[in-house]
Amino acid sequence: MTLRMPSKNPAAFHQAPEATPPAPQNLPGHGELPRVDERLVEPETRAEIIGGRRVLAAPANPPHGDAHCQVDGEALFHVRPGYVASTDMLTRTDDGSDFATDTSIRKEGNDPATGARYLEEVVFEVVHKQPLRDLIDRAERLTARGIRRMFAVFVQRRVVAEWSPAERAFRPLPIDTEIEDACLIRPLPVRALLDRAEGRNAVARVLLDEKNPVLAEAQREAFRSGLRKAVERLCEALQVELTGERRAALARLDAAALEEIAARIAAERRWPS
Repeated sequence: MTLRMPSKNPAAFHQAPEATPPAPQNLPGHGELPRVDERLVEPETRAEIIGGRRVLAAPANPPHGDAHCQVDGEALFHVRPGYVASTDMLTRTDDGSDFATDTSIRKEGNDPATGARYLEEVVFEVVHKQPLRDLIDRAERLTARGIRRMFAVFVQRRVVAEWSPAERAFRPLPIDTEIEDACLIRPLPVRALLDRAEGRNAVARVLLDEKNPVLAEAQREAFRSGLRKAVERLCEALQVELTGERRAALARLDAAALEEIAARIAAERRWPS
């Protein structure tokens, strides 16, 4: 299934070649392009220009705003070192277009070939009530400029789709698959872009992979706590008295020392002297 123009049934997309919008004019690819950070619009305003047409980026209602925040969070935590995630960042795609994507990922720093920031490599658009025709226009300009991949999160249908330049259509991604890319530290579950609980789980996996120091310390403390309880249960089973002083000593020991004292108690059946 491809997502092209919406049918009269708002619950579904269908292939409709006769309804597909004509190819946007003045796409990049011919002649010298402006720098990606050369503005046609005033930054930090609601104005955008797409193909010479001035549009206003409207503030979001909860369904769009909530989904946008979800996508931002997943991009932020999944981005590989050396890359940076950005929200609502303007990009000059061609002579007549200067507009922002909801979430984007690019290399850190500036491109030595242009002196401007690096072009985005991956972008995400959150789609609630925007016309699909406008989304396709944006997709064609972004990919013609050189952005490698574009994803759309269709909020009402709970579908994540990837733009196919060859088909001029958005291809839905199976909910249980993952998005793999060189700019991501680990594959991003499609479900994490739609489900808040799964989004948290995905972030936790990233932090564990990165050996986040806060989580690493929590893991070490959980392991130490488990060993202390094991020593206490061993003492109870062997009728070894656990005085307050001995409990305090256990609380100060690291994992290696706790393992050693447990082995000695098991072997000697008494508190080590």
